[in-house]
This record gives sequence, C-alpha cells and structure tokens, in this order.
Amino acid sequence: MNLRLAKLPDRTPVKLTLALDPETAAALQDYAALYQQSYGDAERAETLAAAMIDMFLASDAGFRRAREALPTPASKGD
Repeated sequence: MNLRLAKLPDRTPVKLTLALDPETAAALQDYAALYQQSYGDAERAETLAAAMIDMFLASDAGFRRAREALPTPASKGD
C-alpha cells in the first residue's frame, strides 16, 4: 500500500489541539491504523495530523508566495 504521507522521521512530539467534525476524526483514526499497517509503527492521530498540515503548507505555492509578502510573518512558536 502506498500512502501519501511518508513514514515520519524520529522527532520530538508536538502537542496539537484541533476541533474536528466526527467524520474527519474517524477518518484520521482510520489513517493512523493504515499507517501502522503500512510501516509497522503506531503513530498518534495528532502526530499524523501535524505532519499532514506541514505537508499541505509546504506544497501550497500560493501560500508560500503570499507568506513571503507578509510584513511580519509568524515565526516558529508563534
């Protein structure tokens, strides 16, 4: 099986709090189960969601261009 999200590298976990609709939360839990089947490592849904958001932002060229134009873009930790 080929998942769009590659196996996550070892890293310090980041706490993420999101409010999701029930269908999205269930889909994220299913993704975590499929991730474990694919890679043999269990990852929390929250960890996968953070990686998915990172991947989405990195692939959005319009966002990158617009962000560069911001007078004071947010820095890490903001």
